[in-house]
Amino acid sequence: MTARQVYVLSPRDLSPETIAVTFAKTSRSPESFREIAAELTDAASAQFHEKWVVGYGHASVAEHAVLHIAVENVSRLAIECLESNRLASYTEKSTRYQMWEPEGYYVPDAIAASRQAGRYRETCRRLFDAYQRSLGPVQRLMQARFPRKEGESEARWDSRLRSKYVDHCRFLLPAAALANVGVTANARVLEHAIRKMLSHPLDEVRALGADVKRVAQGETPTLVKYADAAPYLAESAAALTEQSRQWTADSGQRPAAEVELIDYDPQAEDKFLAACLYRHGGASLAECRAAVAGMDAAQKTALADAALGRLGPYDTPLRELEHVTYTVDVVMDQGGYFEIKRHRMMTQSPQRLTARLGYATPRAIVEAGFGEEYHAAMQAAGEAYAALAADFPEAASYVVPNGFYRRVLMTLNLRQAFHLCELRSAPNAHFSVRRTAGQLYEAIRRVHPRLAGYMRLEGRPAWREVEAEFFAA
Repeated sequence: MTARQVYVLSPRDLSPETIAVTFAKTSRSPESFREIAAELTDAASAQFHEKWVVGYGHASVAEHAVLHIAVENVSRLAIECLESNRLASYTEKSTRYQMWEPEGYYVPDAIAASRQAGRYRETCRRLFDAYQRSLGPVQRLMQARFPRKEGESEARWDSRLRSKYVDHCRFLLPAAALANVGVTANARVLEHAIRKMLSHPLDEVRALGADVKRVAQGETPTLVKYADAAPYLAESAAALTEQSRQWTADSGQRPAAEVELIDYDPQAEDKFLAACLYRHGGASLAECRAAVAGMDAAQKTALADAALGRLGPYDTPLRELEHVTYTVDVVMDQGGYFEIKRHRMMTQSPQRLTARLGYATPRAIVEAGFGEEYHAAMQAAGEAYAALAADFPEAASYVVPNGFYRRVLMTLNLRQAFHLCELRSAPNAHFSVRRTAGQLYEAIRRVHPRLAGYMRLEGRPAWREVEAEFFAA
């Protein structure tokens, strides 16, 4: 019997395109991966991709070519488009653990050349100035609440407290703030990402798309060279914006419920239980559903417990939870949305970032004596947004700070909901997203209490307690 072999094809030795071809050829070659790779050159690999990936559309081959791209000094608004691609990995500059420097913001060329240039710059400067000046008062408040421990150095104490005060001050940072982000993606995902960026309404995002394409071609010259702007994306967005204006009106009012459960299946719990029987038995789905329909409440609870009752703190629940889906209309502050957008295994449809829904006020900002300056800066940003939006409906979003509310439509399955609610309601999560995660959990628990009861949230405060502790009325 041939011995099992497991080894790495290292990008230190082979180009990403050559690695992709090596894996692709195994479907028709009896040779080992090492033998296949030894016969290839970069030119031969490019020729292969031109024929099979580009010519015949075998795009899955491009998934074996993985790139790591460093992106620096782009706005947080542009990062939204870059990170909207589901099958990639991102790590970005944190608003929780870093303090952001003044003048580190993006100015769109069109606004810089317009009569609105002065207002735009003044708004960004004012927000950064308020952010910088808020750090000291909120830091002192947190120092009083969390005193220095015996033997603790000044640096370690500040490190322990940093997120506690920076978390509140970040509400002032505008979407124009410049950040760095590391991206790991395969060539197939990058091609799609580049198309989206090149088709985006913001000049900065289109320029970013061109830069990503240029550097990606340095590593995978064939696999992304045909990634161009997609008229369908740009034209459809424009047409749907016009249709939305025609048929709907923006009330500018925040709804009473910030997480509104729009769609769910009332029979979802039974369907999950039937799916569990189906996977581990031999009956048809119809027979499994009939069996569950014949159970009483105690029997259904016993079956649910067999499926979910043994979950440990680091276990991932069964995939059968993915047969249960929800659609929710969510209103959250922009800082919280930046946390939620990382949950890419769901479908998210965010509305444009505006200043129309008002803003959140962290309680600590008020208790630190900075409330008046905070409100003045946020109101000035709201007024600047309204003025800029008349001439620049897309680029006006750059001046909107993290604290302003935004709508996003989310469709997710229950397995993803387990992950989101458990991760984002944890004590070390930002309080904005803890509130949203708690609201989502409560909405699910109301309609599917048996399954929601297995979420590992023991001892965590309800979202209303989080809201009362961290947000001013």
